[in-house]
Amino acid sequence: MTLSVAREKYVFRSLMLGALLVIPPSAWAEGFINDAKVDLTLKNFYQNRNFLGNNVAQAQAVEWVQFFTLDARSGYTSGPVGFGLDVLGQLGIKLDGSPGSSGTQLLPPGSPDDVSRIDPVAKIKYSKTVLKVGDTVMNLPILRSDPGRAKLQTYEGATLTSQEIANLTLYAGQIRATSLRNSVDMDRHLSYGGAVSDRFNYAGGEYYFNQNRTMIGLWDAQLKDIYQQQYINLIHTQPVGDWVLGSNVGVFFGTEDGSARAGDLNNKTFTGLFSARYGVHTFYLGVQKVEGNSSWMRVGATDGTSGGGSLANDNLNSSFDREDERSWQLRYDLDFVRMGVPGLTVTNRYIRGDNVRVRNIGIDKGTESERELIISYVVQSGTLKDLSVVWKNASARHSWRNSTTSDFDDNRLFISYPVSLL
Repeated sequence: MTLSVAREKYVFRSLMLGALLVIPPSAWAEGFINDAKVDLTLKNFYQNRNFLGNNVAQAQAVEWVQFFTLDARSGYTSGPVGFGLDVLGQLGIKLDGSPGSSGTQLLPPGSPDDVSRIDPVAKIKYSKTVLKVGDTVMNLPILRSDPGRAKLQTYEGATLTSQEIANLTLYAGQIRATSLRNSVDMDRHLSYGGAVSDRFNYAGGEYYFNQNRTMIGLWDAQLKDIYQQQYINLIHTQPVGDWVLGSNVGVFFGTEDGSARAGDLNNKTFTGLFSARYGVHTFYLGVQKVEGNSSWMRVGATDGTSGGGSLANDNLNSSFDREDERSWQLRYDLDFVRMGVPGLTVTNRYIRGDNVRVRNIGIDKGTESERELIISYVVQSGTLKDLSVVWKNASARHSWRNSTTSDFDDNRLFISYPVSLL
């Protein structure tokens, strides 16, 4: 951590502590405590990945963990300006795994027996505008926390959300570090294309209209001295008789920023996910195209990448977002509620990408594909209400091999049980 970053954090925390200390006790009771909510989620996660081929570094990655996630959120103190505090606590215990079979990213490298992390965030609310400073989970099109493992990825920084205008939400913020899904530390070296930065700035807005069936979003992002990116997004749903049609389309524009630590960049990524729902059946078609001299731009860290989720063909193991890549997806979801099993859903998905360029190993027309089966059941009533069991089975294949890409078959069993404590 640089001296300037440490000073900024110290000043902020001192100001927040001072503000909280001068708040009258009655204000704490009226909103801070009375509106508080505390949830505990028990997450049991098993993953077994079999690597295929003769030159793989290891045959399997197998780990089994039990995670406890405590999500404590205060209300706001009374008055024109409300103060609050959220705390996310995560504890993971290894149930099975060894150094020779690590690499599922359920645990940090080295397979420690247990891991823990506490992420606090202070919040200030005025009218319908909220400022948060600290560690938080992000879910924005240009910056998402990775939801693919037991531990939640968090980001450290300041975020501002405002809903002062009806149907319009405005966003702005600066991120200075991230704790990845397989790490308990905050990595202050935000990265892309082999270069690192110390901050990510963003601003955006989303406007809903047409009885909330249509949303248009505009975003601007900057990974300082590496890239700048703009995103235009349109989401629409349309009932047509007994069908409900949906579309989520967008385009990302990206270039280098400032001193261009990752070199001259030029990227356009087009993405579209189209759906048609009829009763318990939902059909999807996803199309995606990456243009320019780089992959789709996302914030990573020195020990891994962050969450995807903004692209149509993002899935369990890949976003199909490599340089020059074109990809398509077919997906079918079935809800068993009309078959007498409410809470049971099945997803089948196949994604294929071609025209992939991997410069460091001379691949110019590579291909990759992935097949997925996801079976999920959520208990609907009784003592175990909301307990969920999810089995995810996937197979990934590539026309090339390198240190970060290999063929594999993957199985994950995920059991989650939320408990409301307050």
